[in-house]
Order: sequence, then structure tokens, then C-alpha cells
Amino acid sequence: MGKYVFGVDVGGTTVKIGLFNKDGNVLEKWEIPTRTEDKGAHVLPDIAESIQNKIAEKQLDRAEVMGIGIGVPGPVDSASVCHGAVNLGWDDVNIAKELYELTGLSSVAANDANVAALGEMWKGGGQGYSSLVAVTLGTGVGGGIVVEGKLLAGYSGSGGEIGHMHVLDEEEEACGCGNFGCLEQYSSATGVVTLAKRALKNNTKPTVLKESELTAKAVFDAAKDGDELALEVVKKFGEVLGKGLALIACVVNPEVFVIGGGVSKAGPMLFDYIRPSFEKYVFPGSLGTKFTLATLGNDAGIFGAAKLILDQAD
Repeated sequence: MGKYVFGVDVGGTTVKIGLFNKDGNVLEKWEIPTRTEDKGAHVLPDIAESIQNKIAEKQLDRAEVMGIGIGVPGPVDSASVCHGAVNLGWDDVNIAKELYELTGLSSVAANDANVAALGEMWKGGGQGYSSLVAVTLGTGVGGGIVVEGKLLAGYSGSGGEIGHMHVLDEEEEACGCGNFGCLEQYSSATGVVTLAKRALKNNTKPTVLKESELTAKAVFDAAKDGDELALEVVKKFGEVLGKGLALIACVVNPEVFVIGGGVSKAGPMLFDYIRPSFEKYVFPGSLGTKFTLATLGNDAGIFGAAKLILDQAD
């Protein structure tokens, strides 16, 4: 077994890369720009060049490098083929094949949200659990599902797209995906702002919230201070998210939900609003599901990507 592994997390703006030892300790991490011009043709060559340079800089024995794990923002199948990544300009790309041709190193790829879930299970908020759902509450709502230590990605790699579960019938505004009433329309940072704007339209209660200054953080901060309108918004957020997570639990039955992303910075108070709705809708057999906060932040992706290679070597 080798000594080293590279974990790569490809974002629309930057690519995060980590050099790990086989025990999961980060030896070094760095970033390079994501060059998306020419339909993303430079992304993988740039990653390969950066890794080759690091191997040379550190004078690593290539025989001791186990490979490259990589998470990308798009559906990735079990053969490490990405079936389109809009943010990168990709159509179908055989990531493992191309990286191997560029570096001579074994490579394996998966969806970035799924990879982040694997990272949280391995070294983050999900340590000690083998079945979990990681929920990222950011600009949208992302999800990653791990069952008995293995990623559940689906046949084309589109598993875990929990943000686009339909949760409300009465929604009249379209989600970014084109459907109506998706979970991320209410439970993302953007969704919290939308709920607050709607609440302000016909509001008669005193509130510190102002439409021109609305952010998810402002809403949660106001709720912590007892602002009635903010509490109303946060309650709605929790009701919808709790229902969505209950539906997921009925299918996956995870031991724990690991909540991350910008909205998770509100802290454990989130669970006070999520759990009542979760318990209302969930199948009784999943009532014991736990909730915890993610701990790896922006590093979850590189940790999970490294774990992809280590799991392949087991």
C-alpha cells in the first residue's frame, strides 16, 4: 500500500487540492484557478500539472502515490464519467481515464456533494457513523448519501440531489431547475431570504429586518434576538426542511444528518426548528435519527476525495 493520496475538489472558481498520507492527515493543501474557457478543456490538465509539480517539489516517490480522488459539480457514474457539469462547461468527460493519461496515476471521481459527505463521515461531523446524509445549506441545497460506508450515487451519478425534492404544491415561482416547490426554494440561504421578503410584504409586526439588507444571517440573528417576523420565517424554514429530511429518512434510514453550508453557521438552534417537523412526518422507525453540524467546512471535499482512493485500495 502506498503512502500518499491527492484529494481534489473542483469548484466553479477554484480547485482545492490536498496532499494526504494514508491515515488521512493533510500534509499540504492549496488552490488553483478553475479555467472554464474552451468548455472546461483546461480543468483536468491544470490539475494534473499542479499535482505533478507538487510530487516534484516534495520529491515523492511516484510508486508511493496511491492516486487522485476528485469531486466535481455534476453527476458522475461508477466508472468516473461525469455526465455534464454546467459550471465547468463540460459535456460527458471520462475523468479517471483523462487524469490517468495526464499523470500516470490511478484516479477515481464522484459528485462533489457526495464526496463532501464521505469526507464528513471520515474525518468530520459524521465520524463514528457508517450511514449518514450530509446536507449543505448554501446558495442552494446539496446532499450526499453514505450507506454502510459507501456512497449512494445512483446509476448515472444523480443520487443525492435532495435540494430538488418537491415539498410544497402551492409554489408559483420556479426553482432554478425549472420545477416548482423544491426544497432549496425554502431551505437554502437564498430560500430564507425569499421567505423573509414574502413575510415583509404584508407584515404588521415590529421587525429589524429590512428588504434592502436581507441575508440568511440577518434573519437568523434577528430570530436569536426574538424578532417576531424573523422567528416566523425561521419556523417556516424548519418546517419545510424537517419535512424534506423526514422523506429522505423514510427511504435511506440514516443514523445521522450532518448539516453544513453557510446557513449551518446559525448553529444548533437550527435543530430546534427542524426536529418538530421531522418527527411529525418521519416513519417511526427513523425517529432516533440524530442531527449534527458539519465540521470540515470547505475542506470536506478534499477529504472525501482522498477517501475515494483509500476505499478503492481496501
